[in-house]
Amino acid sequence: MQQLSMASDRLMGQPMFQILTKIKEMEREGKDVIHFEIGDPDFDTPDCVIQGAKRALDEGWTHYSSPAGDYELRQAICSSRFFTPRFTPDLDQVVVAPGANPLIYYAVRCLVEPGEEVIIPDPSFSTYQSVLSFAGVNAVRVALREENGFQMLAEDIEEKITDKTRLIIINSPHNPTGAVISSDELKAIGELCLSRGIYLYCDEIYSYLNYTNKTLFSPSELDQCKERTIIATGFSKTFAMTGWRLGIGIGPAELMRKISLLIETTNSCVSTFIQRAGISAIEEGLPDVIRMRDTYKERRDYLVKRLNLIPGIHCIKPEGAFYVFPSIKELNIGGIEFLDRLLMESQVGVCPGEYFGSCGKGYIRLCYATSMDKIKIGMDRMEEFVCKLRKER
Repeated sequence: MQQLSMASDRLMGQPMFQILTKIKEMEREGKDVIHFEIGDPDFDTPDCVIQGAKRALDEGWTHYSSPAGDYELRQAICSSRFFTPRFTPDLDQVVVAPGANPLIYYAVRCLVEPGEEVIIPDPSFSTYQSVLSFAGVNAVRVALREENGFQMLAEDIEEKITDKTRLIIINSPHNPTGAVISSDELKAIGELCLSRGIYLYCDEIYSYLNYTNKTLFSPSELDQCKERTIIATGFSKTFAMTGWRLGIGIGPAELMRKISLLIETTNSCVSTFIQRAGISAIEEGLPDVIRMRDTYKERRDYLVKRLNLIPGIHCIKPEGAFYVFPSIKELNIGGIEFLDRLLMESQVGVCPGEYFGSCGKGYIRLCYATSMDKIKIGMDRMEEFVCKLRKER
């Protein structure tokens, strides 16, 4: 086979999908595996969204849209309070993408030259590192510490800024820890970026999955995404639409125009009937979103309580998303070995913390976007496994 590009050798992907593939193979062999490894809501997409897609197909929404997205969907995004609760972006600040995930790549390619630097949290969503490596961009990591609730702090970011820093990526609520950065800290991060002329990429895909009983502050409120701030969000997590691939980018108009050209070059546009379903989600989906969020909160509370009852495991209570990030440091076992043995011996899938960066070592991520019955079974199995593990050591 002809040698592939050096850039392709730098692609890392998302390791949790490799775990999922292995689990699917086990399930085909008849094994009953509990899924905590991947962030995919167990809820079906709300019926109002499905009916919206059906109507769109019946009405012939099967042709191209503008690469930036369907006009009426973008209008709905601008007027909705789902994505920008405290300001209304202009239409030319909004693009519709095939999921929020590609927006990371689009933003990096449009803002950062090879050899420049992007600051990211550690641990963090694995796509950040994969995109930066593929683009030949240097990732500069800011350690998130459990004693600070895994929050990304402005003072830690400032220490990492150099004359090569082009972009800072933050994620709140956070994957993999579920941490929610405080409003004061988010404001400080936003002001830091504006004062230093650095772009700030706010990954807010989990913004509606917060359990703090208050609207989360976004750094985008400082410049209304007109100068340096970019919001990446979408429908996947909030509306249980992971398979639909419908993301939203909000940012400075000129940057969004360039991203639209990149979408035009690589994807042409997002499927139009899916975009029309997005309008239905915005207009009719709030009751379903609240129901799912309340259910996630109940699951979180139970899962954290159960984990903290297992000797050798410690878990702080996250304030958002649908992940917990317990410490397994007392068990004296690496996350990858813990996963492999737990999966093979007890049929429970988790995600090793080191998959999210070196600061994730000694932790595992569990996703509670699965039923309470399965969470209980999974915890019973994990407790039994850990007790056996402790006897060995």
